[in-house]
Amino acid sequence: MLVEKISDAVGGIFKPYQIVRVAKAEAQADQVRAESQIGISDLQRRAFHRFLEEEGKKQKNIEDITQKALPLLEENSKPNEVEDDWITNFFDRCRLISDDDMQSLWSRVLAGEANSPGTYSKRTVGFLSDLDKYEAELFTRLCGFVWRVRELVPLIYDETQEIYNKHGIDPGAVMDLETIGLIQYELVGFRRVKLPKRFPVSYYGTKLILNLPQETGNELDDGRVVLTKIGLELAPICGSKPVEGFFDYVTDRWKSYGYIIDPEKT
Repeated sequence: MLVEKISDAVGGIFKPYQIVRVAKAEAQADQVRAESQIGISDLQRRAFHRFLEEEGKKQKNIEDITQKALPLLEENSKPNEVEDDWITNFFDRCRLISDDDMQSLWSRVLAGEANSPGTYSKRTVGFLSDLDKYEAELFTRLCGFVWRVRELVPLIYDETQEIYNKHGIDPGAVMDLETIGLIQYELVGFRRVKLPKRFPVSYYGTKLILNLPQETGNELDDGRVVLTKIGLELAPICGSKPVEGFFDYVTDRWKSYGYIIDPEKT
């Protein structure tokens, strides 16, 4: 069963780490009991109880994130192939995450790695541990403008325009996302080059064929923002939704350039 597979991969690898922590707590408990016979200060007693309480909260965070990941596993998931170091690093980072929405994000990373080992780098996991809720929500809003043009790309042509601003993406938001390392920004924009005459693009499941003027060597304006490697890893699981009207906004722009747009035939 999938539950057993993820439990083996997660619990089995993480168990030695937990045993050390439990043994440490039990050893301290024995010490407290022994020292109580000769007198222990209230300060030391309070410190010990605080330690146990904090460890309990961290363990609950770990279990909550794992539980939320289980329904996201695919039938062909491969949790046993996830590297031991990756799992240990993941739980060491996520044990301080108590916010429900942020736990959901972490659970999607855990499930994604179990479904396809190697999807998320340890660098991305480390980045997540420093990401606050506001930054996560801001990135989710940005990803509402992401198209797949061979790879995922936010089509931000002008961050001062209303269609972006009314959904929380403005020059300040773009600057924040670049500062934390999720995007790169260029005022003059990015261009995709050496494109064939016809190639597929999509927006949240709506697939199109874009027809460009020349047989080869075409270029396409990708807007002013591209995702970094970490951004590319997190974009598919950030929980974003399509922005109303943005599909027409982009396709109308392409049509104004003289591009022909056909629905992709299945």
